[in-house]
Amino acid sequence: MILAPQMQQPARGALSHIRILDLSRVLAGPWAGQTLGDLGAEVIKVERPVTGDDTRMWGPPFLKDPKGHATRDSAYYLCTNRNKKSITVDLTQLAGQALIRDLAKTCDVVIENFKVDNLKQYGLDYEVLKAVNPRLVYCSITGFGQTGPYAHRAGYDFLIQGMGGLMSITGRPDGEEGAGPVKVGVALTDILTGLYASTAILAALQAREVTGAGQHIDLALLDVQLACLANQSMNYLYSGHAPQRMGNAHPNTVPYQDFPTADGYMILAIGNDSQFVKFCVSAGRPQWAEDPCFKTNAARVEHRTALIPLMRQVTVGRTTHDWITLLENVGVPCGPINTLADVFADPQVQARGMKIEMTHPVAGIIPLVASPIRLSDTPVQYRSAPPQLGQDTHQVLREVLGLSEGAIDDLSKQGVLG
Repeated sequence: MILAPQMQQPARGALSHIRILDLSRVLAGPWAGQTLGDLGAEVIKVERPVTGDDTRMWGPPFLKDPKGHATRDSAYYLCTNRNKKSITVDLTQLAGQALIRDLAKTCDVVIENFKVDNLKQYGLDYEVLKAVNPRLVYCSITGFGQTGPYAHRAGYDFLIQGMGGLMSITGRPDGEEGAGPVKVGVALTDILTGLYASTAILAALQAREVTGAGQHIDLALLDVQLACLANQSMNYLYSGHAPQRMGNAHPNTVPYQDFPTADGYMILAIGNDSQFVKFCVSAGRPQWAEDPCFKTNAARVEHRTALIPLMRQVTVGRTTHDWITLLENVGVPCGPINTLADVFADPQVQARGMKIEMTHPVAGIIPLVASPIRLSDTPVQYRSAPPQLGQDTHQVLREVLGLSEGAIDDLSKQGVLG
């Protein structure tokens, strides 16, 4: 575990010269904002007064204060909102809209995930903000994009996993116990969209260095889901045959799936013929590697229904630990199926510092998952824990817009700031 060095003077972040106005909520947009914030960007998160980001209430579990009392912030919210300043602004009020436009003048990036054209009613759409800040990079994240017959429909990760084809290839095949489509265990489409948004924003900022102008980024969850089907979508486009659910098996590589052991399961991820030979020798079945039906990967794919049952009869003869010890010694890729408790106890995960701790203003020391990005000269920064709702409103309006405390108090009395 690593205690994030909040009290130390941090190294300069790669994006410490960038300011982001994050109007998004839930996961895809906030994931992009957190990624860029980890890289040093100043991220101003705009939330609704009183309720804030939807995910603050997506619990239990909820964050607890030092006395063990639940707060109003969920663990879900904590996963994607560190390194941000939270301000509350009522976008339905003209004064609130004016504040956002004034903030946009000072920012390099806006991230939003409202429905198509929803921000037009508030005068906060791309064309309006472009007029006040031509260098602005404006990233819109929606379920289906800014164009097309579905553009105005709401899109959620679960829905997109189904519509985008991922669930058609995830789950046990028809005819097996437990057959049927299954979603991935996390909102993967949202997360991938957030990562694509980060990449697109960085590209637009780099382009701005050449052109001097910002641009509009149009990201759709459905587009991202389809793009991330990778080999499965190409298998279909090239062959004309739609891939089917295969459980944990791989459509193009065999053996590449889970296998039963004497005390549980293990994963074999054999990616080439030489690794298969090593497995066969280690398993006491060298003849398999010479069998024309199994000698090459293409042959094993064709004859998987014959090979896999034979392998399962052998793998149940040793424990998971014994198999992993045996196979790792000869360079056969394998591993256990860990619980999250196993993952965070794993010495490799601990050595990489993937669990950090930060100081929350109410809860004290809290655990968080680290960024996986490693930069040698401009490392990821952990400057601030996920904020309480509106905790930075006064500071941001005072320091960024130069408003007096009296003006801020007046806005609060009007209900603009909640």
